Amino acid sequence: MAQPDLSRLHIDRSAAGAPPPRRRGRWWLVAGLLLVLLAGVAAWRYTGSVAVELATVGTAFPYQAVTELNAAGYVVAQRKASVASKATGRLEWLGVTEGSMVKEGEVIARLESRDVRAQADQAQAGVGVARANVGQTEAELEDAQHAYQRAKELRARHFVSESALDAAEARYRKAGAALESARAQIAAAEAAARAAEVAVEQTLIRAPFDGVVLTKSANVGDVVTPFSSALEAKGAVATMADLDTLEVEADVSESSLGKVKVGQPCEIQLDALPELRFRGEVSRLVPTVDRAKATVLTKVKFIDHDPRVLPEMSAKVAFLSREVPADQRRALSVVSPEAIATRDGRSYLYVVVEGKASAVAVQTGQKLGDAVVVSGVSAGDRVVLRPPDKLHDGMAVKLLQKAP
Repeated sequence: MAQPDLSRLHIDRSAAGAPPPRRRGRWWLVAGLLLVLLAGVAAWRYTGSVAVELATVGTAFPYQAVTELNAAGYVVAQRKASVASKATGRLEWLGVTEGSMVKEGEVIARLESRDVRAQADQAQAGVGVARANVGQTEAELEDAQHAYQRAKELRARHFVSESALDAAEARYRKAGAALESARAQIAAAEAAARAAEVAVEQTLIRAPFDGVVLTKSANVGDVVTPFSSALEAKGAVATMADLDTLEVEADVSESSLGKVKVGQPCEIQLDALPELRFRGEVSRLVPTVDRAKATVLTKVKFIDHDPRVLPEMSAKVAFLSREVPADQRRALSVVSPEAIATRDGRSYLYVVVEGKASAVAVQTGQKLGDAVVVSGVSAGDRVVLRPPDKLHDGMAVKLLQKAP
C-alpha cells in the first residue's frame, strides 16, 4: 500500500488570522456609539437644562437683630399752624406758594387796609388835638394861678372883696382840673391810635415761626375771615410747618407697651426712601389709650435730618434694645441658607443670568433672622434655591417655581 505525500499539506495562517469583514465592522460601530453616548452625556451635563427654584438676594440691616418691636405710622410736624388773620377783609396780596421758606414775623399776605389805615390816621390826628388842648389848658392854668396870687395879695390889703378872692381861687382850681382832663384825653387818644394801628397790623398776615409753607388755602381776591362763616370765605391763607420738628407718630399695641420707653433708640424707614434708615428716639408717649384700636400713640423724633423727609410720609419704626453703632447701620446682602452650596470646602451661589447658572464664590457672615449675610453678590440677583449636585457652572436652568 502506497504512503500518502504529506509534504504537500500546509496551513494558510494569513487567512485564519483575519476576522471576517462583517465582525470587524461591527466593532467599529460599537465604538462609535460609545463615543456618541459619551459626547451626549457630556453635552447634557454642561449644556442641558435643569429645573430649579429661584430665590432673590435681598438686603437687611444689623439692627434687625436687636429689634424689640415694629410699628407703623406717619411723619408729622410738631410745630404746624394754619396761618390766618384776626381781621376780616379781602386778600389783596399773597407772597408765598407751596414750598416757600419763611422766617418768623415775615409778612406772607396782606388784606385790603385803606379803611382801617384811614381810621389809624384819624386816631393819630386825635392825639395831636389832645396834645394841643393840653398846651392851651396849661396856659389857662398859669393865668388862673397868677390871678389867684394877685387876688390873695389884694385881699390881704383889703383892696378886693372876699368874693373876688373866692372867684379867683375857683378859676384856678377849674383850670387845674381842665389840665388833668386834657392829659387824660391825650392818654385816651393815644390808646385809640394804638388800637387803630393794631387793626392795621391785623391786615398783615405774618409767619408765626420759621418754617415751610405746605399748602395755600386762599388766592388774591378771596374774602378772609377768622371764623370762615361767610359764604365762600376762607378761614386760613396757608398752612405751614417747622420741618426741624418732624417726628413719627406710631401706634403701639397696649399689650406691647412694656417694650417701649422714653429715650429708647429707634430706626425709622420711610416708604418714600426705602434704601435709607434714619436714627430716631422715643420722645414721649401720649398718656391715653385708643380704646377702639387698643393702641398708644408714640412720638419718635428724628436724630438724622434729611430735607427729603416730608410731613404725612408713611413710616415704619423699629424699637431697638440698644443703640446700633454707625458701622452697623449700612445695608447688607442676605440670602436664604438653602441657596448656599458647598463645593470643595468653599461656599457658592449659583446666580442665574439669561437662563444659565453661574457659580459665584461667596463668603458667609452672621445670620439675620432667617437669612444669612453674604458677600460677593448684589441685592436683586436671582440665585438657585437648593442647587442639585448635578448643577454646574454654565448649565442652563429653567424655572420650576416662581421666585419668592
